[in-house]
Amino acid sequence: MINGGVGPSSGTYQEPPPRAGAAYSAPPPEPEPQPQPMRVQRPAAVAVRPESRALVALGYPLWPLAVIALLDSHAPYFVKRQAWQALGFNAGMFAFSGLLGVTALLPFAVPATWAILAFFLPTIWFVSSVVYAFKVGSGEDVNVPIVCDWVDARLPGGSAQTQA
Repeated sequence: MINGGVGPSSGTYQEPPPRAGAAYSAPPPEPEPQPQPMRVQRPAAVAVRPESRALVALGYPLWPLAVIALLDSHAPYFVKRQAWQALGFNAGMFAFSGLLGVTALLPFAVPATWAILAFFLPTIWFVSSVVYAFKVGSGEDVNVPIVCDWVDARLPGGSAQTQA
């Protein structure tokens, strides 16, 4: 019969004492968690009534509905922001088509600008307005390029404050 156990599984294993002359090193301390930078939380669009969300979503392809969404004085920030972005998006596309229309009057630019005016611009407007409408309708916060910065700078309660 052999007395004693073998290996750590026997339950009698103890860490061997440090060798003479060997420096004992403690395990490194756990790093302290770094504080996360404070982010501005925008309210979730899911908290907005489905009717209001649908109205503002349809404001992208049909801009008068965005004006109707702005008439509600108690509308949440999400609805106001998306309605202003829808109006800005449609105004920007209208201004761009007007610029192309004036450019089309120039004799040397007629073939290219008429092709853009007749096919590409309506296609770009329709596809992007439908994509924005689906995103807003599903509850996503849409950021229209250029228009988003303008709206956030002028809409009270914007990026500096959060609303629930």
